[in-house]
Amino acid sequence: MTEIDSADKTPLHPPRTSDSATSTPPAASTARLVGVDLARALAVFGMFAVHVGPFPTPGGGVGDWVLELASGRASALFATLAGFSLMLIAGRREPKTGAAGRQARARIVIRAAILLVVGSALAMTNFGGAGILNFYALYFLLSLPLLKLRARTLATIAVTLAVVTPQLAFALRALLTESAVRTIDTYDPLARISGVGVLDLVLTGLYPAITWMTFVVTGMTLGRLDLASGTVRRRLAAVGAAMIAFGYGVARLLLRVTGGDRHLASGRPSAEDLAKMTESGPVSFDMPVGSGLWNDAWGLIAAEPHSGSTLDLIGSLGIAITVILCATLAVERLDWLRKLAAPVIAVGTMSLTLYVGHILVILALPGESAAPPESASTGLLLSFIAGAVLFAGLWSRFFRRGPLEHLLNLATKRASALR
Repeated sequence: MTEIDSADKTPLHPPRTSDSATSTPPAASTARLVGVDLARALAVFGMFAVHVGPFPTPGGGVGDWVLELASGRASALFATLAGFSLMLIAGRREPKTGAAGRQARARIVIRAAILLVVGSALAMTNFGGAGILNFYALYFLLSLPLLKLRARTLATIAVTLAVVTPQLAFALRALLTESAVRTIDTYDPLARISGVGVLDLVLTGLYPAITWMTFVVTGMTLGRLDLASGTVRRRLAAVGAAMIAFGYGVARLLLRVTGGDRHLASGRPSAEDLAKMTESGPVSFDMPVGSGLWNDAWGLIAAEPHSGSTLDLIGSLGIAITVILCATLAVERLDWLRKLAAPVIAVGTMSLTLYVGHILVILALPGESAAPPESASTGLLLSFIAGAVLFAGLWSRFFRRGPLEHLLNLATKRASALR
């Protein structure tokens, strides 16, 4: 990779190599970045499943299990990959210093500003607070003081965040009153413009920075590791599996022993209830299950999607680490897979374009609600996946970046003049 390529990577879009997706196999380092693109493509498909797929039936078949797996975990994988990509801007193994370091920080700030504008604009539509781009803007700004830290320090911070922030967030939300929220939002220009203000971005939104920075910092840790090392890979494989088993296993055990599983099940809305809820406004599948789970003490020992508990963070991170590791290994060792999956990998190189594009398509679909649309079904999900693969595969044959990724890159080129 050239210096320009590594500097121009966008947090939602790792750069393509100069080779086309169907050319000769890349070097190992390039293959690992292509593996990250593949992992991001899987996150895109998971996002589609959450937004336009059918309601999963608890205890159903394999399809229902996949839909349940995507809920909350796809967005967690996205956030983890965003942290990894921040290290591609700031310096993979060694942090950039001097003018290069200042330019890297300027690129991140410019990207954050653009994502805040785009995310706030999307929040003003019927899609509402289900969008994540404005949350990413805050994640990027909060990451700035961490860009020069080593992998071990970043890992320590990530563990601390996973253990401390869920309990802190619960306590802070418990202190909030409706009048306090209204007062804060009254003086918050973001809340007045888009309905998603600073309080939502930090604490009460669907992807609150107070807990979701755990994913971003973990991704930054992965970005600083030597993923070519067999020892690092074996440790990541063991850690990922252990986190999945611990996060979801302990949560299930605690809920069963304490009776919390029955409490949460009684508050879980049925498919019919969710369908009725969409009549009064947009509802995202990618929302906490149960009634007021974030404000329920049972949520602290649950590992449900977006419960924001320590166990949920651990389990979701285990899945994210495992997916990233498997994708990078598969692309690096299986040349035929990289060629066969080239259109799918292309999806991961233009995830920002496809994210915004899929929202616009959803908004254009018939029905009063936007997330999910009334036509949500397996057929619609497969149509979105096929459309994304076809568009990305064709576009990548002629252009190096996706449409929005290209515009984002142009907007950040001014940072190269920083001295």
